[in-house]
Amino acid sequence: FHTLFMLQVENVKLLDRYTNRKAANGTLYLTATHLIYVDASAEVRKETWILHHHIATVEKLPLTTAGYPLLIHCKNFHVAHFVIGQERDCHEVYTSLLKLSQPVKPEELYAFSYNPKMSKENREIGWKLIDLKVDYQRMGIPNNYWEITDVNKDYEVCNTYPPEIVVPRAANKAVVVGSSRFRSRGRIPVLSYLYKGNNAAICRCSQPLSGFSARCLEDEQMLQAIREANPGSPFMYVVDTRPKLNAMANRAAGKGYENEDNYDNIRFKFIGIENIHVMRNSLQKLLEVCEMKSPSMSDFLTGLENSGWLRHIKAVMDAGVFLAKAVKDEKASVLVHCSDGWDRTAQVCSLASLLLDPFYRTFKGFMVLIEKEWIAMGHKFSHRCGHLDGDPKEVSPVFTQFVECVWQLMQQFPCTFEFNERFLLEIHDHVYSCQFGNFLGTCHKEREDLKICEKTHSLWPFLLQKKQELRNPLYRGFTAYKELQPNTLPFSFQFWCGMYNRFDKGMHPKQCVLDHLLSCMSQKMKLEDNASELENKLPFLDGPLPGEACSLSKVGRAASKTPILNTPQDYEGEPPPVLSNGTSAGDIDVTTDVDQKYKENLSHHRDLHDLNDAIDVLDSEAKDGKPQHH
Repeated sequence: FHTLFMLQVENVKLLDRYTNRKAANGTLYLTATHLIYVDASAEVRKETWILHHHIATVEKLPLTTAGYPLLIHCKNFHVAHFVIGQERDCHEVYTSLLKLSQPVKPEELYAFSYNPKMSKENREIGWKLIDLKVDYQRMGIPNNYWEITDVNKDYEVCNTYPPEIVVPRAANKAVVVGSSRFRSRGRIPVLSYLYKGNNAAICRCSQPLSGFSARCLEDEQMLQAIREANPGSPFMYVVDTRPKLNAMANRAAGKGYENEDNYDNIRFKFIGIENIHVMRNSLQKLLEVCEMKSPSMSDFLTGLENSGWLRHIKAVMDAGVFLAKAVKDEKASVLVHCSDGWDRTAQVCSLASLLLDPFYRTFKGFMVLIEKEWIAMGHKFSHRCGHLDGDPKEVSPVFTQFVECVWQLMQQFPCTFEFNERFLLEIHDHVYSCQFGNFLGTCHKEREDLKICEKTHSLWPFLLQKKQELRNPLYRGFTAYKELQPNTLPFSFQFWCGMYNRFDKGMHPKQCVLDHLLSCMSQKMKLEDNASELENKLPFLDGPLPGEACSLSKVGRAASKTPILNTPQDYEGEPPPVLSNGTSAGDIDVTTDVDQKYKENLSHHRDLHDLNDAIDVLDSEAKDGKPQHH
C-alpha cells in the first residue's frame, strides 16, 4: 500500500471551519488518485479522502504562527484547510495537487485506471443496463406519428446528437437535413418526451440561424410535422429559455429565435433563464455565504438573496412547470431551445418529464432520464464540470441546478420519489469524480472515440448495488402519484444545506427522521431473517406445546415472506407491534428460547409504530399532487 504514495508529509494540521475544537494533527499522503489525511490525534483511526478530480482550487494562504496554510475547495463543496509545518513541504503538496487535479488528456482521468475487479462480461452488462429504445417503446414509439431513425448514424446531420433520434414520421430525410442547416450546430428538433395521455410531445433543439429575416422552408416543415403529430391541438408552443435581451443580441450574430409570421400555428414564448456565466458567478457568491465564519441571520439571508441562486432555481422550475402544464392541461406540444440546446434545454426538458411521469421518479427511471436528456443529447459534462485543464469560462453548475430542482421537488412531495437525498448526492459526486465513464466527454461521438464502454465502468450498476441505503422509506409506490404540480412561489424554495454544507458536520441534525426510519426498516428485515432461522429450530425445542408451535410456525412463515417495506401503508394498523416470529410485544418474556436480540430490538418495533404519525405528516400531499402547507 505504501508503495502507492507519491508524497507523505507528517505533522499536518486539519482545521475545522465551524467549531473551536482543537485542530486535528496527522499525516497527509498523496497517491495517484487521492489525497488522504490520517488523523493521528483521534482515538479511533480517522481518514479523510479527497479525490484529485474533485479538487476545484488549491490556494496557498499567508504564513501563520501554526505554519503554512493550504486551502482546498472541492467541486462537491468540501473545503479542507490544512496547515503544513515546512514551506518546502507545503509548496510540494501545492504543485503536486495543481498537476494531479487538472489532467490534460482524457486518458489521464480516473475512469481509465479504476479497476473494481469486475469481469469483462459484467462490465458490458452494466453498460447495457440502460436502453433508451426501451423508454421510447414505453411511450408507445414507434407509432403512426413518430419514428426512431438512424438518419444520424454517421453523425452527418449533427455530430453532438446520438446516432438514433426520434423525429416525426412526416419529416423525410430532406426535411431533416434541411432543418439541420438552419439550426445552430445542426441540432434539429427531436423528440424528448411523448405524453401518452393525449399525444402531446416535448421536443428540443438549438436556436435557428434566423438573424433578422432569414427563413428555411425545411425547418418550417419540421415544426409543422411536430404540430401535426398531435392532432388534438391546433397549435404548438415554441419556448426560448433565454432572457429576451440575450436572444435578440444573438440575432446580430445571425442566430436568434423563430419569427411567428414564418411558422404556421406556433405560439412563441420567452422564459428567462440566465446563461452559464451568470450561473457560475451566482454559485460562487452562494459558496462565499456558506463559508462565512459566524454570520448573523441577517448577514446570511442577505448574502443568500444577493447570490440570486434560489431565484435561478425558481426560474428553471417555473420553466419545467410551464412545459408540463402546456402538455397536460392545454394538450399542446412544445419545442424548447436555448442557444445550443444542451444546457437550459436539458434542465427544462428533464424537469418537465419528471413532473409528468412517475417512472422518472424511480431509481431506474431517473437513470434513464439522465442518460436520455443529458448524456445522449450532448450536455458538455467535460467542459461544464472542468474535467480537463481548459477554459474556466466554460465551467458552470448546470447539472447541479437540475439536481437541486429535483431535491426541491422532494421537499414538497416527500412520498413520490423512490430514492432519497443521498442518491442525488452520489450522482452529483460522480459527475465530477470521473471514476465512471458515463459523464466523460461532451457527446456520444466523443465517448465512442474514447471507447468508454470498453475501457471504463458504468455508474448505474454501482448505485443499484447500494439501493438499500439510497431508498426513500416514505415512497408510496409507482401508481400513488401521477403528475406533480409544485408550488413555485418564492417561499417554497429552501437552502439545501445537505449539498452546500454537506461536509460541515456541526451544521446537521444528529439524527435525520428518514434515516432513522430507514434503519428501523432495515432492523425489521434482520429480525425477519432471525425469525426464519428460529422457525427452523422450532421442531427441536421441547418448550412450546404442539398447538403453539404450529401457530408460531404459521406466523413465522408468513413473516419470512413479508416483502421489504416499501410504503408507509405497510406500517398501518399494527398496535401492538408483532414481532416477526408471531410473538406480540406484550408476550415477549413467555417464549424463553427466543433470541436475546428480540429484547434488544423491541424498541425498534415500537419506533416503527410511533413513526406512523411522522409519516402521515410528511405524506401530507393531496392526492392530486399538490403540496399541503402546515
